[in-house]
Amino acid sequence: MPNCPVVIGNAPCGPGQPLLFVLGPCVIESRELLIEVGDHLAAVRERIGMPIVFKASFDKANRTSGDSFRGPGLERGLEMLAEIKTRTGLPLTTDVHEPSQARPVAEVCDILQIPAFLARQTNLVEACATAAAEFGRTVNVKKPQFVAPEDMMHVVRKCEATGCPNVLLTERGTTFGYGRLINDMQAIPTMRSFGVPVVIDATHSVQMPGGKTTGGRREMVPTIARAAVAAGADAVFLETHPKPDKALSDGPNQVPLDRIERLCADLGRLRSLVLEFGV
Repeated sequence: MPNCPVVIGNAPCGPGQPLLFVLGPCVIESRELLIEVGDHLAAVRERIGMPIVFKASFDKANRTSGDSFRGPGLERGLEMLAEIKTRTGLPLTTDVHEPSQARPVAEVCDILQIPAFLARQTNLVEACATAAAEFGRTVNVKKPQFVAPEDMMHVVRKCEATGCPNVLLTERGTTFGYGRLINDMQAIPTMRSFGVPVVIDATHSVQMPGGKTTGGRREMVPTIARAAVAAGADAVFLETHPKPDKALSDGPNQVPLDRIERLCADLGRLRSLVLEFGV
């Protein structure tokens, strides 16, 4: 059976536990950006008293256009993430796109994240699970936009069979037509029934796919996040940037950094009410 709750850093995530936040910019744009965001989030963690995991991607490999900014790559990206971990004490997560990246990422990051488009790639899932088991890490698998929540049980079983009991599943919307995602909040209790904590990715859920660059409605992020926490989500994934409109990736759905503390504090209070009513 998978572990539930799962301990990230020293914070338990799962039913009956405080809300966990996964926060940070979409992609590593520069060392300066990581320091600015990391220092801010470390201060937020102290003020609101809730656990925060720092996230940023070293490579955005699933861009629509070949001209899109992708990031600094594996080696330099992990160096910068390791610096943030030492500087702030925040646990880390980043995307893994290829099996060969799993072990280097597990040496640095607390959570190995498998992007939604890659969640059915067995070799990748098994490589991440193996590396996570070796280093005592966690695997977070994002539910693909084209997969029913019931079918994510098979991903959990793949991780278990490879020796990794620490698994998170993330809801991030389902494709509806060509240019919109919808969130079925039934996915949260469904995936929780597999014995794993469930995360809501509230920022990617408001994306509007299509065209050279993806659009989004960041004003809807709080709505998605609140609904998911009310439905029992154990963690909230939010991308944030000091100047989202100038971000090099996914700017339209990122939350301005100066608004992240209020949103997280509100969601934390909602989580307390949910736990009080036994959801």
